[in-house]
Amino acid sequence: MKVVFIGGGNMATALISGLLEKGSSPSDLLVVDVAQEAREKFEVMQISTAPNFIDSDFNADVVVLAVKPQNLKEVVQSCASSLKTSLIISIAAGIPIASITQWLNGYSRIIRVMPNTPALIQAGVSGMYGDDMTAGDRELAENVMSCVGRHIWCETESLIDVVTAISGSGPAYVFYFIEALEAVGAELGLDRDAAGLLAVETFLGASRLAARSEESISVLRERVTSKGGTTAAALASFDADKLKDMIARGVRRARDRSEALAKEFGGEK
Repeated sequence: MKVVFIGGGNMATALISGLLEKGSSPSDLLVVDVAQEAREKFEVMQISTAPNFIDSDFNADVVVLAVKPQNLKEVVQSCASSLKTSLIISIAAGIPIASITQWLNGYSRIIRVMPNTPALIQAGVSGMYGDDMTAGDRELAENVMSCVGRHIWCETESLIDVVTAISGSGPAYVFYFIEALEAVGAELGLDRDAAGLLAVETFLGASRLAARSEESISVLRERVTSKGGTTAAALASFDADKLKDMIARGVRRARDRSEALAKEFGGEK
């Protein structure tokens, strides 16, 4: 499987590291990035690089569009003549397949993917969608994304915006909560490093427990919550402040922002 990455940022780095760990040869990978500094990072790994894709004769099975949404149109149009047979995987937030197809003059062998940053340690989760996938296209996309974690397939493209709001942005929500626990732990007298350790390891352990348990999340929560105990007091305070409603509003805002990116940078009306 020969793979081109257009854009050499963090997610491309994660995917490349995952592919190499799974046995891909550096000679089967190409990174296209205008920034020399980005290219040098991959050249150290014995991976070929190029400042643009037009001059490349690399016959790719898969082309991963790993650039920011605001740059995607320009990048896609600049290399449209070179993208004629490859499966295209776009990991740009918000930009629909229809826009990419239009920029590629009707080429529609495209799969849209929303990964997340735990992919950097091969612990990511991705949402995937394709309009007219063949079984071969689906397998190619899964071969790439499974190198950095797990994935789900969405039944409609609009659900990719929901995936973006839940798991794409989700690591920031977790970090936000960890920051809050660390801060209040320090405020209540713990050493800052100790508070941080307690917060991080609690999230890590609870997540592992949830992943391995056959019981529902609500049952796991109930088992920690003794009637009249400390946990019950904290959860009652959260409920009084309508924390779940606040979280839901934030996730909806993220979903709405993902949809808005299509209008800003995808050419949708």
